[in-house]
Amino acid sequence: MTSQGTLGVAVIGTGRMGADHVRRIDEVISGARVAAVVDIDEARVKTVADGIEGAVPYTDPAAAMADPAVDAVLIASPGPAHEAALLTAFDHDLPVLCEKPLTPDPASALRVMEAEQKLGHRRVQVGFMRRYDADYRRLKALLDRGAYGRPLMLHNKHRNADTPPGFTDAMTIHDSAVHEIDVTRWLLDDEITAVRVLRPAPSANAAEGLSDPQLILFETAGGRLVDTELFVTCGFGYQVGCEAVCEGGTARIGDDHGVFVNTAGHWGGAITPGFVERFEEAYDRQVQHWVNATRRGEVEGPSCWDGYAAAAVCAAGVRAQESGERVAVELVERPALYR
Repeated sequence: MTSQGTLGVAVIGTGRMGADHVRRIDEVISGARVAAVVDIDEARVKTVADGIEGAVPYTDPAAAMADPAVDAVLIASPGPAHEAALLTAFDHDLPVLCEKPLTPDPASALRVMEAEQKLGHRRVQVGFMRRYDADYRRLKALLDRGAYGRPLMLHNKHRNADTPPGFTDAMTIHDSAVHEIDVTRWLLDDEITAVRVLRPAPSANAAEGLSDPQLILFETAGGRLVDTELFVTCGFGYQVGCEAVCEGGTARIGDDHGVFVNTAGHWGGAITPGFVERFEEAYDRQVQHWVNATRRGEVEGPSCWDGYAAAAVCAAGVRAQESGERVAVELVERPALYR
């Protein structure tokens, strides 16, 4: 780091999330600066870098990570590119914030986890940003202190207005339900052991061949049951919520809030249009926590184990979609580094 302690960050990937993280580091959070920007699109990466003082454009992640000005890496490239970038970061022993997924499948996630273990210390925080959302953090605190007794069930909802062209059934698991997978494990401090996917008649809004909505059922090692309504073409906005059913009460988050009006014979408020707007503060908080921990020489937040476990549940979820059967989740024994 510089003598002032400012963290020089290389942002890999300048798509929607990567560009937003570049803006976040440059304009919102403290203690870090954008030292390098990486994208295979040379014109785009130069355009992004030109707007930020001191940011150097690269088309090769390895070259960016070899830059002496780079102290840490934020990976926001497509999932299939994550493994190579993570292994290169390990070669330089650089701290990493890796947007989900850690990698797209359990086998590659295992390889990354094994490589990190060879370092002898954690280097990766996985970008499951809901853990940094104020409402989810309050719910987690309630459950951890046993405010309403033991949690027995979770009811989740996850609704998107629409999907991009080419969105598939498998993507509903890997790109959408993966968030419920992580918050289930985190809120309950319990591993998911089996998945079942139920598919009602599809909405007329769903693209041809896309099963939407879906009801996803998780079983956990501790005997909890979790259901998730996943409706990615609901048409009216973005809604995410979770209700914990405990022995002595319930706790719910995700009811739309903000300005609530009564006027001209109508009452109500606005529905958030998308995930970036809904979780903007969570993304800000996540990156700020990562920067603060990295400057202290620490690694916090979701680990490579969490990324691997999510990938394993996603793999089981896709098999459950295809078969219509209950599918067990296959996990290796949790390594000591992640206990």
